[in-house]
Amino acid sequence: MLGPTAHTDSFTRDALPPAEQWPEFRLDGFDYPDHLNAGVELTDAMVTKGFGDHIALIGNGRQRTYKELADWTNRLAHALVSDLGVKPGNRVLIRSANNPAMVACWLAATKAGAVVVNTMPMLRAAELGKYVETAQIQFALCDTRLMDEMAACAEQCDSLERVVGFDGTSNHDAELDRLALEKPVSFDAVKTGRDDVALLGFTSGSTGAPKATMHFHRDLLIIADGYAREVLQVAPQDIFVGSPPLAFTFGLGGLAIFPLRFGATATLLEQATPPKMIEIIEKYRATVCFTAPTAYRVMLAAMEEGADLSSLRAAVSAGETLPKPVYEEWMAKTGKPMLDGIGATEMLHIFISNRFDDHRPACTGKPVRGYDAKVVDDAGRDVPDGTVGRLAVRGPTGCRYLNDSRQSGYVADGWNITGDSFVRDADGYFHFAARNDDMIVSAGYNIAGPEVEAALLSHEAVAECAVIGAPDPERGHIVQAHVVLTAGYDRGPDLAKVLQDHVKATIAPYKYPRDIVFAESLPKTQTGKIQRFRLR
Repeated sequence: MLGPTAHTDSFTRDALPPAEQWPEFRLDGFDYPDHLNAGVELTDAMVTKGFGDHIALIGNGRQRTYKELADWTNRLAHALVSDLGVKPGNRVLIRSANNPAMVACWLAATKAGAVVVNTMPMLRAAELGKYVETAQIQFALCDTRLMDEMAACAEQCDSLERVVGFDGTSNHDAELDRLALEKPVSFDAVKTGRDDVALLGFTSGSTGAPKATMHFHRDLLIIADGYAREVLQVAPQDIFVGSPPLAFTFGLGGLAIFPLRFGATATLLEQATPPKMIEIIEKYRATVCFTAPTAYRVMLAAMEEGADLSSLRAAVSAGETLPKPVYEEWMAKTGKPMLDGIGATEMLHIFISNRFDDHRPACTGKPVRGYDAKVVDDAGRDVPDGTVGRLAVRGPTGCRYLNDSRQSGYVADGWNITGDSFVRDADGYFHFAARNDDMIVSAGYNIAGPEVEAALLSHEAVAECAVIGAPDPERGHIVQAHVVLTAGYDRGPDLAKVLQDHVKATIAPYKYPRDIVFAESLPKTQTGKIQRFRLR
């Protein structure tokens, strides 16, 4: 039974899947009042608890205390409500790189009772348009440096009523900033229900058609009060650093929710390359890092050259499988375990993880507090330990797609079927085997093969193509495209470069095929379906 709502725009509550298609939610130990606003809990409530003078955010040359963050987000919330006309339940898209201004906009919109959709700066207008149409987004807040694609999207989308720029550089020189500077520092936040949708996290899945995962205000706190408290043991003196975009729920949790929930500090990098993360770790003595094994390999090499990363007490690895050699080398150099874990956008964050005092190489660990996990066959029956099967999970968070028939494919008998193949050993530890679908995981990014194929096929030189993930020692996998050319085009490195640039200009650049294989034909079934497994 859903609790009370403050949403005057009931779109998201109306778009929840039918109750019989929900997973079972196990909420014992996660008790919150009927009315809960996550934006308030992470700012004003922290000031009330005595953290006002603690540093909350570091980024773009500025440090901001919890009191400054509370005041800033309250001013922004006033502007959203009084100047833009945002009403509780309206959807607000935020387009930005990782910086304090993006966090402030997210918190302000949450305080105003909006449903936020955070997006990456690499997305193009057509990709943004899919989000806008799916969620019927009415407002967009965009870093002024990224306005071109957002403006192009707005021209194509009737539901998008207003696009407003903010200054991501900390100069406060943009329309939203100027509106906010005139506002008071106190704001009567909307008394949202704990079961009001606060966040829509988009995931493409293997089909490339975006799915919006729906997360309540209580869910945003559950991942902190569960994983961050139990596994990471976050304390106010912690300083966080990491590479995942705030647009990913992995990044939003690890670089915003977790530190702010416990009075800690988040450092935010717009370009979170391994060298820049190393610089931040050394400069601020960061203690908790979230990134993919690819970056940890670079850090290990940097330590050989004299980099001092000794302040790190927690190195969290997710996004792709953590290779045993990386785990073992990290242990040898630091004496501390690398915490491998697995999460999903549908589940909001990590639900199986290693612990500081309970960890093994080439192992994902055991369920986080509040979660159950098992391995099942295609019929949903438990398989014996040591047998590869489908991972099924249930706990305090779970899958709720927005108006999407794929809900019934993700949830079965109250369990979330994550799309991952796992093995559980006799001691109850879970070991990753593979993805169930054709999703390509490259350097921590999920890339849907069909979306890359569509981009390639929009070029006149491409007659047919098939995209697969090819093993790569640095990135885990890379996108590899097998291309059949249209008559009149000559294969070779020059054309490969043209096609790669075309994909970069059509969809987010990180999705481009790093390897192009020209072929005379593609293997197919008798019905004409491409046999990608044969290409692999």
